[in-house]
Amino acid sequence: MQLTAPANRRTGIRDTDGMAVASFVLGLLGLLVLNVFLGPIAIVLAGVALWRGTARRGRALLGLGLGIADLIVLAAFVQADQTLSWSL
Repeated sequence: MQLTAPANRRTGIRDTDGMAVASFVLGLLGLLVLNVFLGPIAIVLAGVALWRGTARRGRALLGLGLGIADLIVLAAFVQADQTLSWSL
């Protein structure tokens, strides 16, 4: 009896492509709301997608940049208000 791997390689590639797209969407959404949570999540998802070799490298890099921008926007608002919460 021979044991083989149950999943094929294509599933892993789709997962990393999904991570790249998710990091982009969360990074973009984080510019508007909940940037303290969505920014780091976008950074982690983009990093994992890039590390695993996603086919959507540009989308992952945009997600990484937007995640970093989320944290920069948060830092700017914290400096302006001297609080962790901000409102428009």
